[in-house]
Amino acid sequence: MVGFSHRPGRRGQPGPPAASGPEGRTGPRGDRALASGVRVTERLRLDPIGSEHADELWRLHRDPGVARWYGGRWTRGEAWESALHMGHAWEVDGVHKWIAHDRGSGELVGRGGLSYAVVDCLRRLEIGWAVRERFWGLGYASEIGRAGLTFAFDDLDADEVVSFTEVHNRRSRAVMERLGFHFVREIRHGGEPFALYLLRRP
Repeated sequence: MVGFSHRPGRRGQPGPPAASGPEGRTGPRGDRALASGVRVTERLRLDPIGSEHADELWRLHRDPGVARWYGGRWTRGEAWESALHMGHAWEVDGVHKWIAHDRGSGELVGRGGLSYAVVDCLRRLEIGWAVRERFWGLGYASEIGRAGLTFAFDDLDADEVVSFTEVHNRRSRAVMERLGFHFVREIRHGGEPFALYLLRRP
């Protein structure tokens, strides 16, 4: 997953609307994009986060593996604030993070996807993920990442996407590299050293 040391409400502002036809479509990797913003991948259902997901965000950010990279365990108030912010971004601008559930069992796997954030002093489209620790090493972060990149390049017509994490977060850096990102340089974020990665349109 991608870790950030700051708390909810400091993740940048949402960006331009996504385009999606009323019947949805199938992307080059087989991911289905539905009119509501829902994506269905090989193993996951990805739903745009809104206020109705506040409790699941709270549970996700109580997970030890997630809390380790996101500034500690969230309170219910922080989860509610974050869910409201993400839902507002989806409603107004058409892009932000998804909540990820296993398609078969419905179990909460994590969250992730795109959002707009100020990165290295510029407002940029960034991608990230947070996966429950019990699901680490099973490729879920990469699956969320691939869906996000399809959304970025096919729906949003983005020229590039960035991703960044703490320099010592080797797991997330490995995911970025598997997705085709290349390391740009170290940056300061929240006063801490982060590794900045970039992927341009194929």
